[in-house]
Amino acid sequence: MPNASQLPRFNRTFLGGEQTFTRIGKGEIGGKAAGLLLVRDAVLSRLSPDEFPSIDVSIPTLTVLTTELFDDFMSRNDLYDIALSDESDERIALDFQHAELPAEFVGDLMSISAGLHTPLAVRSSSLLEDALSHPFAGVYGTKMIPNNLPDPDTRFHRLVEAVKFVYASTFFRGPKSYIGSVGRSLRDEKMAVIIQEVVGHRLNERFYPAISGVGRSYSYYPTLRAKPEDGVVDLALGLGRQIVDGGLAWTYCPRYPKAPAPYNGLNDLMNNTQTGFWAVNMGSPPPHDPVNEIEYLVQAEIKDAEYDGILDNIVSSYDPTSDRLRPGLSGAGARVIDFAPVLTYDTLPVNRLVRRLLELSEEALEKEVEIEFAISLDPLGRKRPRFGFLQARPMMVARATIEIDDEELASSDGLVASVNSMGNGIRDSIHDVVYLRPEAFEARHTPAIAAELDGINRQLAAENRPYLLIGFGRWGSSDPWLGVPVDWAQISGAAVIVEATLPQMSPDLSQGSHFFHNLISFEVLYLSVSHSASPGIDWTWLNEQRAETESDLLRHVRLDHPLHVKVDGRSGRGVITHV
Repeated sequence: MPNASQLPRFNRTFLGGEQTFTRIGKGEIGGKAAGLLLVRDAVLSRLSPDEFPSIDVSIPTLTVLTTELFDDFMSRNDLYDIALSDESDERIALDFQHAELPAEFVGDLMSISAGLHTPLAVRSSSLLEDALSHPFAGVYGTKMIPNNLPDPDTRFHRLVEAVKFVYASTFFRGPKSYIGSVGRSLRDEKMAVIIQEVVGHRLNERFYPAISGVGRSYSYYPTLRAKPEDGVVDLALGLGRQIVDGGLAWTYCPRYPKAPAPYNGLNDLMNNTQTGFWAVNMGSPPPHDPVNEIEYLVQAEIKDAEYDGILDNIVSSYDPTSDRLRPGLSGAGARVIDFAPVLTYDTLPVNRLVRRLLELSEEALEKEVEIEFAISLDPLGRKRPRFGFLQARPMMVARATIEIDDEELASSDGLVASVNSMGNGIRDSIHDVVYLRPEAFEARHTPAIAAELDGINRQLAAENRPYLLIGFGRWGSSDPWLGVPVDWAQISGAAVIVEATLPQMSPDLSQGSHFFHNLISFEVLYLSVSHSASPGIDWTWLNEQRAETESDLLRHVRLDHPLHVKVDGRSGRGVITHV
C-alpha cells in the first residue's frame, strides 16, 4: 500500500493551490486514498484531454489525515478501552467527541475551515478498507459538512467533529462484526481520513451534484441481450447516498444505454422512479448532533430540483396526450428520472466516459472493478460539466464452474429456484432457515423486522450456525418502504440470502449499493425470486417445518438434514433443495 511519503505535504492551501492530493502527517494513507492515488496515476493519466473535451474529469481536491493522527488520538486520550468494549455506537461516538485531537495537527485543520465556505466530505480510508480480498465498502462512516457558517471557529469545530465521528465509526458495532467475520483483529485496523471537496453546485439552500453514479464492469443481473461482462451502471439525482444505501436509482447496461428499461409498462416505470434526493443542507443549521452521520444532509423532492433548474439533462416528462415519455422538461406531466437526454440523445457523453473509465480501471487493477463518481452541471451553463472520480475498488467474481440444468431448477425437492442469482458455489451445511412471513409482511413493519433479525442473528452467530435468510424487497435499503433496513451486523451470520418480491413489495433487483458489494466479498450466495416465478419458493414446505422461534412477522426453523445450495454465477441460476 502506498504511504504518506508518496504524497506532498499539505501547504495550508486547499482549493486553488498547485497540489490537489496532499497529506497531513506521516504513516499510512489507507485503502480508499491508495485507490484514488492509483486512479490518478494509472487511470486518469491515460485519459487523453481530447477524448472528452466537453467535460472536466478529475479527482476532487483532497487531503489525507494519515494514520499517525489516528494513533496519537487514540493513545493520548486512552480510547481503546471504550473503543473495544460492547458499548453502544452512540456512547463510543460521544466519548470520541469529548477527546482532543493532537495539537500539532490542529493548525492544518484550522487552515482548511478558515479558507473555505463550501461543503466538505470527511471520508474513511482505513488500512483494511478496499482490500482485494474483503473490500470494506460502506462499513465506516462518512460525514458531509456544509462549511458555510460565517464564524471560522464554528466551521473548524464542525470539521473536527466530523473527523472524530469517522474515527469513532472504526469501532461501531457493524465494523466490529465485519472485521471479526473476515478473521481479522480490530487491533489490526487503523483509520486515515480523507477531507475532500464535494462535487456539485449550491442551488438555493441545497448543495448537490446533478448526477451521482456507481459503475461496475461486471453485472450480476444482466438484462435482455446484455452479458455479465457488459457491466452495469446506477445513476441518481443528488448525492450518491441515494444509490449506495439502496434507494431508487436508474439502472442500465453501459453497452446498451438506449435499451428499454426492464419494467412492465409505463405505469410500472413511473411508479419506480426516484422521487427524492439527498443534498447538503446549506440553510439554517439543524439541531447540533455530532454523532449523527446525516446531521447536515437533507432529503428533498424532485420538484425542488426542478425549481433549482437542474433537471434538463436528467428527466423525461409524461405526455398524457400521447401516453408516452418525452425527454427533458416538457409540459406539466409527471417527471421520470431516467437520464434519457444524456443516455439516449447524448446531450453529454456521460455513458461513453463511464465505459472508458471502467475499461482503464480494470486494466489498472487487473480485475473487475466498481467505481463511484459525481457530475456537476451548472444550471446557467457558465461552467463546463465536471466529472468527479470518487472511488475505485476491485470486485469479487467467482470463477469455479457450477452447472444447474432445467431439471434441477424444477426439482420436486426444491425450496428456492432462481434465475437471478449472485455469487458462485455450493453450500451443504445449512440447517437453519430464517424467513419473513409473506402473509404478514407490510412495509411499515420493516424496522421492527430488522430489530428481530438482529436478535436471531446474534444467537446463531454465537452458536456458529450459518443460516439461510429469506425476505422481501431490498435487503439493506435505507428506505424501509423498499425493503428491510438492516445493516451488515444484523445479518452477518447468513451464508445464503434470498430477496423475494410480493405484489406490494417489488422494487428492482439490488446491485449498486455498498451492502451488496460486501455480500459479494464475503462469498454469500444471493438469490432473487419474483412472486410470479414458478416454481419460486415453496412456502408450504417451510411452514410445515418445526419452528425454533417465531413471531407475528418471522420464523426461524431448524432442519434435521442440511439444505443443498447451488449458485451458478455465469448463468445466474440458483437452487436450494431439501431432503
